[in-house]
Amino acid sequence: MKNKGRRVIAGFISGLCNGLFGAGGGIIAVIALEKICNLEPKNAHATALAIMLPCSLISIVIYFFSGALDWSPLPFVAPALAAGSFLGAKFLGKISVKWLNRLFSLLMLAAAVRLLI
Repeated sequence: MKNKGRRVIAGFISGLCNGLFGAGGGIIAVIALEKICNLEPKNAHATALAIMLPCSLISIVIYFFSGALDWSPLPFVAPALAAGSFLGAKFLGKISVKWLNRLFSLLMLAAAVRLLI
């Protein structure tokens, strides 16, 4: 029961971060899936994406009705995002867990530094 409660709390925090920061909840979800649900890192990254999709859709609907969405960058950004997502998913199957964790940590560190500066 204790583990179920931790999973629910981690899910709530992931969803909250996703709604507040965009897809930032995925970072929390990856860590929670590894540490609380005992998933392997590659499975945690892939599963976090599946978890974040419905959360992101809910956030998009709320942002849409509140008038917070700006659709103008979409035609330019969406194709590049789709290509990057495809290549990233393919690369996940080929990269070692050691390098996956290093890259993920580097990305989180770079984001933290960027936000602090």
